[in-house]
Amino acid sequence: MCSGCAIDLVKAEGFAESLVDMINKGALSMMVSIGHQTGLFDQMSELKKFDSKMLAEHSGLNERYVREWLKAMAVGKIVELDLETGEYLLPDEHAAFLTRKQGSDNIALYTQYIPVLASVEQEVIDCFKNGGGVPYSSYPRFHEVMAEDSGQTILEPLLDKVIPLIPGLHQRLKRGIRVLDIGCGRGRAIIKLAEVFPKSQFLGIDLCHEPLENARKEVGEKRLTNIQFEQADLTRYRPSGKFDLITAFDAIHDQARPDLVLETIFDSLSEDGDFLMQDIDGSEEVQNNLDHPFSPLLYTISTMHCMTVSLAQGGMGLGTLWGVEQATRMLKSAGFTQIKENRLEHDPMNCYFTIKK
Repeated sequence: MCSGCAIDLVKAEGFAESLVDMINKGALSMMVSIGHQTGLFDQMSELKKFDSKMLAEHSGLNERYVREWLKAMAVGKIVELDLETGEYLLPDEHAAFLTRKQGSDNIALYTQYIPVLASVEQEVIDCFKNGGGVPYSSYPRFHEVMAEDSGQTILEPLLDKVIPLIPGLHQRLKRGIRVLDIGCGRGRAIIKLAEVFPKSQFLGIDLCHEPLENARKEVGEKRLTNIQFEQADLTRYRPSGKFDLITAFDAIHDQARPDLVLETIFDSLSEDGDFLMQDIDGSEEVQNNLDHPFSPLLYTISTMHCMTVSLAQGGMGLGTLWGVEQATRMLKSAGFTQIKENRLEHDPMNCYFTIKK
């Protein structure tokens, strides 16, 4: 505190308390991530009251670690502790947002981003000092978490909520069309479409080798013959032929050059084709995001991943919250004239753009 400055002590103490709360919740988010990855929340939801030994036996995990983890869950008010018996309980109201059986309501999934991003903290700090960016190769679990994320927001509602955003698309896919997926990752969305619509042909393109290997393995196991994957940088790469449908699920904003990728998409789309782009539903202006329920997470993801991986490629580094305004401007600059924004109830974090030439 500076001498002579008038300090609002109530405001200062309130801020200090909020910092303590932030540190506690940051630590707790790592514990929730562990609970999600180990399936402990799913196991607890099957039990009524339990102690660490019972939960460890039920889940097949080490009791000592389960015991310590349960204590963190108790003080974090995620599970309830019976003071008389020493047993724990996961309330149904909490299980509704912590277990896999809840589908897209499972918020525990998103806590995984915290430890994943924390793993590159020192590399990002170096970028603060020297510029540049952190490459995709520095994120060993990011594609795995993204695949699970898309499993909730895209895969589960794909056929009954996402595809119907484009009138007649279901029938066209059934008859047989060419489909290109940009930034396909592990390809879970188009693999599902390839299974359901065997007469359509699918091509997935991604910059990274690791997720494509997983995609090809799944395609091989399912013996699908109407889907292929290519590793390529769409800043320079041009796929051959025209496509009747092009999709990009949470993939455009962290490209090195989103403007050039959108131009490639425009050139690759047939004259009456459709472009379906799912991307972050936020504004390019920070003042418009002050009340956004996910803005602290999104700006953190931007700093620790989306912005920096783009800069690592010498790109624009637009970041996660590049904004629907900038997205629309870039789509128009690429040549698109029909742009519609759609919001789906199951996915409060994203906007679904349906786009035509």
